[in-house]
Amino acid sequence: MAKRIKQIAIYGKGGIGKSTTTSNISAALSLLGFKVMQFGCDPKSDSTNTLRGGTFIPTVLDTLRDKGGGVRVHDVVYEGFNGIYCVEAGGPAPGVGCAGRGITTAVSLFKQQHVFDELGLDYVIFDVLGDVVCGGFAVPIREGIAEHVFTVSSSDFMAIYAANNLFTGIKKYSSSGGALLGGIIANSINQDYSRAIIDDFASRTGTRVVEYVPRSVTVTQSELQGKTTIEAAPDSIQAGIYKNLASKIASHNVSEIPQPLTGTELREWAAKWADRLLEIETGVINEEKAAI
Repeated sequence: MAKRIKQIAIYGKGGIGKSTTTSNISAALSLLGFKVMQFGCDPKSDSTNTLRGGTFIPTVLDTLRDKGGGVRVHDVVYEGFNGIYCVEAGGPAPGVGCAGRGITTAVSLFKQQHVFDELGLDYVIFDVLGDVVCGGFAVPIREGIAEHVFTVSSSDFMAIYAANNLFTGIKKYSSSGGALLGGIIANSINQDYSRAIIDDFASRTGTRVVEYVPRSVTVTQSELQGKTTIEAAPDSIQAGIYKNLASKIASHNVSEIPQPLTGTELREWAAKWADRLLEIETGVINEEKAAI
């Protein structure tokens, strides 16, 4: 009987720390003894570089273009930190084609060749650009390839806007066997008001915050070495937070359908928080009483 593989998709807008978070989760899971594959689904193809000492790997699409077909999956799978399998879907040449095409092509290739079962994986983690949930970027959700979806978001409005769009996509495809939402990974949360904002958004959209990850110079130092925090600073406070997050994801089994806000509801909610933050800044209320 084939091993049951837990397939997870982690979404987030560009620059939010999605790949940093994903790579540290992969590294932490590998240290727990799991066999992990990280599948980069961003056309920048930089998802796995901190798992490989800062080096970039050839992408699935680039390899297909260079070899003109007949590509074996093992031609595009590279080993990284602690035996993690690293894959980058890639994208089209700049200015040409759909950026989501790499995901569609790569996933089809891996399904045809049954590589997940062959490698005896415990986890496949898809690191997916979450600014838009259309075409290829929706493949892990739409086709039920991922069982659980997590989104990385800060308390900034555009990150929350992207998360809300993702929730809309998850809800749309939930009736046809699509992946469901595991929760929010709250990133760059260093202030009480930031935590209050993300908590309120989670509550209003019927989900939960899985972990609060602060912004830390340890992450910057680690990435400048081309490494995850788990590898470069394993005994740091930040590594402990990532390890705790990985353990929560490992034990997570039940995901749900989110209830996204409408455009009008999101704008009204944001305006109320803008007023509340002004009250904090001017001393009308203190930060501990920021919740709406």
